[in-house]
Amino acid sequence: MNTAPATDLRAGLEAGLAALGLPLSAAQTQQLLDFAALLAKWNKVYNLTALRNPQEMLTHHLLDSLAAVLPLQRHLARLPTAAPRLLDVGSGGGLPGVVFAICCPQLDVSCVDTVAKKAAFIQQAAAALGLKNLHGIHARVENLVGPFDVVSCRAFAALADFTTWSRAALAPQSVWLAMKAKHPTEEIAALAPDVELFHVEPLTVPGLDAERCICWLRQRAQ
Repeated sequence: MNTAPATDLRAGLEAGLAALGLPLSAAQTQQLLDFAALLAKWNKVYNLTALRNPQEMLTHHLLDSLAAVLPLQRHLARLPTAAPRLLDVGSGGGLPGVVFAICCPQLDVSCVDTVAKKAAFIQQAAAALGLKNLHGIHARVENLVGPFDVVSCRAFAALADFTTWSRAALAPQSVWLAMKAKHPTEEIAALAPDVELFHVEPLTVPGLDAERCICWLRQRAQ
């Protein structure tokens, strides 16, 4: 059986947080572990992720998502609003949306997915984890309107499709945060003329020997 003692997962998570330099409270760390347990439980029935091994879920899902938290927090600190809103597109099992909601309690996070059972899982996670700033939405992102201060995705679609489909949800002067594996040179070249890539931020995921980055994008000024 692919099982790992809870103590091993806690130790792995805490070591990963230390490596990332991401200070979380004991309550937030527990919420992340509870989320991982909830994801594993629902995954048996609803197939939320292809991964089943708890250690792989820790590195490939939790720590992979956590690697983007400090860059997101730095961006949020520059916003004029004290109550920013984030839309996580194609959130699936809540990655990175649920992780963002846990780590950034001031951030209102909506996770949208076209699959009803995945949106229902987000709603269940919000209730089980006591996250009043987390919402699951069953819809196509093209049908959503904002304004959202950040529109994020992780391994969702090509950058051109992601920015086109979610354009109506983006508030003026706001940004797209797209988590990618290696530098997506071809996807960047295919962006619409009015979409500007202004930064590619490399990420290091503890325990994962693979390329990761954030593509930060915005609409060009008219």
